[in-house]
Amino acid sequence: MRFQKHSLNYFPKMNSTIFSLFSLFFLCTHIVSSSPNKIIPRLSPLLGTILRDEAHDTIPASIPAELKTYFYTQTLDHFNYKPESYATFQQRYVVNSNYWGGANTSAPILAYLGAEAPLDGDLTGVGFLTDNAPRFKALVVYIEHRFYGQSVPFGKLEDVLKNDSVRGYFNSAQAIADYAEVLLYLKRNLSAQHSPIIVIGGSYGGMLAAWFRLKYPHIALGALSSSAPILYFDDITPQNGYYSIVTKDFKEASESCAETIRESWSQIDELVSKTSGLSILSQKFKTCKELNKSSELKNYLEYIYDVVAQYNHPPTYPVNVVCGGIDGAPKGSDVLSRVFAGVVAYKGNKSCYDTNEYNYPSSTNLGFSWQTCTEIVLPIGRGINETMFPPAPFDLNSFTEDCRRAYGVSPRPHWVTTYYGGHDIKMVLHKFASNIIFSNGLKDPYSSGGVLEDISDSVLAVYTVNGSHCLDILPAKQSDPQWLIMQRKREVEIMEGWIDNYNADLLVFKQYISMS
Repeated sequence: MRFQKHSLNYFPKMNSTIFSLFSLFFLCTHIVSSSPNKIIPRLSPLLGTILRDEAHDTIPASIPAELKTYFYTQTLDHFNYKPESYATFQQRYVVNSNYWGGANTSAPILAYLGAEAPLDGDLTGVGFLTDNAPRFKALVVYIEHRFYGQSVPFGKLEDVLKNDSVRGYFNSAQAIADYAEVLLYLKRNLSAQHSPIIVIGGSYGGMLAAWFRLKYPHIALGALSSSAPILYFDDITPQNGYYSIVTKDFKEASESCAETIRESWSQIDELVSKTSGLSILSQKFKTCKELNKSSELKNYLEYIYDVVAQYNHPPTYPVNVVCGGIDGAPKGSDVLSRVFAGVVAYKGNKSCYDTNEYNYPSSTNLGFSWQTCTEIVLPIGRGINETMFPPAPFDLNSFTEDCRRAYGVSPRPHWVTTYYGGHDIKMVLHKFASNIIFSNGLKDPYSSGGVLEDISDSVLAVYTVNGSHCLDILPAKQSDPQWLIMQRKREVEIMEGWIDNYNADLLVFKQYISMS
């Protein structure tokens, strides 16, 4: 294959306390695991990707002509030398060379690290790379995460997850080693050994971008880690961090709306305790199928509240839409009627509402269920009277039993912080890290587990008070508010500084070599 000090007063400083990364319990995609009997959170930059994944299992996205798809023959096991470790599979990556200045000019490479979904939706849904490629004269590369989309080793994921000898290779360390192989292959193939690479990712992919820079600093010059809850492991972040921000978002939109939601859970329980209560509840919320238990409705409502908070993007601001429906219900409406009015405002006026619409199993959901049952253990939960939700504490023992029943393995809840770090993050990153941007929006529930203050001159936190999940890496729009424009501008300027410093060092290096 061939192809031709950063502070802004606009961004208020946070207190030194780094809030715990809530556990996105229902957020980006409620995974109905084939295993654990509870819904497990999945992270994703794109709400649309989540909905399509859950409804259809694949994303029939049309890929723009400038994007060229390739497959790399990838090593199954990067860390062992057993005969089976040398097995290979085909890993998808996509390249846009339209804006690249070429290897002769050491023009940079912007590499998007795929996460827990097929790559298709990100190719058009994540706009930061193509929006800024002309400015950087950059080659743009998207790499799909192993075991997702078209990069599943040895068949369908549903079958692979039943294979004890293969599914163990499904983890983040193997994934970022994949990215290293693909990126080095591209640089060799394009004779672009002096082209600096900046890796970019959002949510779980943002974690991967930060971890990649830490583990492979000789490959990536820097990383943009968007909405990455890298501190939502162990006990670094309070369990209720995520739901506390969801609650805060609703209270800021409307105190009465948040209070109505808080009251609704006991109202549901009270109605269900009566004769034909479930039938009445089904009629009241116009469910497509009669409810078998109240938790079906509660989970559906929780999911809506979590999603609108996490993806509370301008200009529609869906939290305001839901609260507008709740507060705007006809005068004299009871609590549950007001809650239903919020559902209608967000979902539209339908003949019925499918309370399972977010819970259909897909290969993507099954994949992240495996990951959360092994290493990505996010202790998301909430106690009594801590949020507008009923109590639902995270219990590691119960979670472990669920995972054992599903896969025959126990989670390793401390492995992420052992392998990548997390505790004493300020000291660790200050001593051992450089050139990482941690970007967040404080209305994103995941920001509770994000890095929210500068660690050093080159490990920087760029956040906005009104921002939501991965908003900064979505395509720029004319309707974008000024604070979002400024956030992206600052990120680009930081990256330009990295590249300028790299080019200055490269020039000195070349002069030294020529004199030797």
